[in-house]
Amino acid sequence: MFAALKRLNIYQKEMYPIISRLLLGYLVFGEIYFIILLNHGIIDVKFGIQELVCGFTVFSFLFWLRIADDFKDYELDCRLFKERPLPSGRVTKKDLGIFITILIAITLVLNFIYMNNFLFCVLLYTYGSFMAVWFFQKHKIAKSLPLALVTHNPVQIFINLYIVSFTVIKYQLPFFDLTNMLALLTLYFPALIWEVSRKIKAPEEETEYVTYSKLFGYKKAVNFVFIVTWIDIFTNFALVWNLNKWSVLALLLNVLWCSWKFVEFKKNPTKYKIVTKVEMYTYIQESLMILTIILYIIMHR
Repeated sequence: MFAALKRLNIYQKEMYPIISRLLLGYLVFGEIYFIILLNHGIIDVKFGIQELVCGFTVFSFLFWLRIADDFKDYELDCRLFKERPLPSGRVTKKDLGIFITILIAITLVLNFIYMNNFLFCVLLYTYGSFMAVWFFQKHKIAKSLPLALVTHNPVQIFINLYIVSFTVIKYQLPFFDLTNMLALLTLYFPALIWEVSRKIKAPEEETEYVTYSKLFGYKKAVNFVFIVTWIDIFTNFALVWNLNKWSVLALLLNVLWCSWKFVEFKKNPTKYKIVTKVEMYTYIQESLMILTIILYIIMHR
C-alpha cells in the first residue's frame, strides 16, 4: 500500500500537482459563481459547504480527465513520452484505476448529500465517461484531431453548466438569461484556444505527433486561434461591463498584446512556442476577471 501511495505521489507531482490544481478548481468555480451573482446584483453571498463541494468537484473531475487521457494515449506516450510516470512504469494502471475509482465515488457521494444540482453532476460525469471511451467511436475519433477536438473540448461547457446550475438554483435566479449563457462560455474559449495552440509547431519542429499545424499549416492554425481569442474576449467584455469599465480596457490591452504575438509567430514560428503566449494571455485574463470581482465586492460592501 505504501509503495502504491509513493507511486501516486510521483504521478501527482509530475502530471497533476494537487495543491495548484485544487486552487485552480476553486478559481474556476469562484469566477463563474461570482460573475453570475454580481451581474444579478447579489452581494450577500451565503458561502458554505456546498461551495466547497462544488470547487472540489471541478478539481476532482479534471483529475479524472487527466488520468483518463493517460489511459487513452498510453500506446502513443510509450513511443513519444517515455519519461512520463505511466509509460515509464513509475506508476501503474492499477494504481491509477483504484485511486480514481475512490476519488469519483467520494465526489459523487458528496454531491448527492450536499448539492442541489446532483443531476447536473451526473450529466457531467456521464459526458466524461463517454469521453473516456471515445464516444464508442475510437476508430474514427482517435485518427482525427479535429474530430477529437469537437467531441472532447465541449467538456468545459459541461463543467461550467454544473457550476451555473448550482448557483442559479441556490439563489433562485432565472436559468436562461444572457449572463448565464455567457458564463457557460467564459472558460470554454480559453480551453479551446489552449488545446489548439499547444499543437501548433514550426515546420522544422514537427514529429510523428499529429498537430494542427501539420494538418492545416501553422499560419491557418494561428488564424483560428486568433479569431477564437477575440470571440472569447468579447464574452468577457459583456460579463465585466456592469462591474468595472476599467477592466474592459485592461482586457482589451491584454488581447491586443496576445494578437501581436500571433502576428510575430506567423512571421517567425521558431521565435517561441505560441502556447506559452496563449497561457500568459489566459493567466492575465483570468486574473483580471478575479480582480474585477474582488474590487466590485469591496466597493459595494
